[in-house]
Amino acid sequence: MKKAVIFDLDGLLIDSEIISYSMYADLLRRYRFPFSLDTYARLYSGKNDLTNMQTLIYTYHLPLTVEEGLAFVAEREKEYFAKGVALKPGAKELLRFLKNRKVKILLASSSLRERALGILDQHGITSFFDAMVFGPEIERGKPFPDIFIKAQEKSGESAMDCLVLEDSDAGIRAACGAGIDVICIPDMKKPDEPFLSAAAAVLPSLLDVPMWLEGGTIGTLPQTPPET
Repeated sequence: MKKAVIFDLDGLLIDSEIISYSMYADLLRRYRFPFSLDTYARLYSGKNDLTNMQTLIYTYHLPLTVEEGLAFVAEREKEYFAKGVALKPGAKELLRFLKNRKVKILLASSSLRERALGILDQHGITSFFDAMVFGPEIERGKPFPDIFIKAQEKSGESAMDCLVLEDSDAGIRAACGAGIDVICIPDMKKPDEPFLSAAAAVLPSLLDVPMWLEGGTIGTLPQTPPET
């Protein structure tokens, strides 16, 4: 059994990808551009808002700055989140499982602290976490390993005794770069094969993690991110 489990937030612990799709669709609708869920899943899922906004403006020749676009989606996100954002299936069950076995629980999210805590508080699960790392605390985001290295340091455990739960290519690369075993639970976009092969396991949902932890075996993972 691992001594610490590090959770990603968006797309792994919470079902936020559909909200991200809706925000971008709302923006493009203002300029009469269609935006399908398939397009979002293929080209935008798993990437941060800054990268996606730059891509949207370039692709659709939108007459606004990146800052204006980010301000629009940030406001729309607040409106969507106020209505509630769902936890992924098995989230609470896994948190209880880990807490009962005295496994340390950490959050490593590129999100802002206020946003993340608002979501966790909404579901009454903030108290499960022993420590958290947020985007502003690190210099380089995923796929660089900084956020998971910091989370591992906060756990007080060795990298060998930690496990990362992730859903994206960038997250898997970051965990591998930190020398930490990673389980992939794909969300809207399934990571490409090189990243799936780098994971210790690829599981359908968080509901499957307890059984894997008790009976699974971990292979040797690369200490550097897989090549893209």
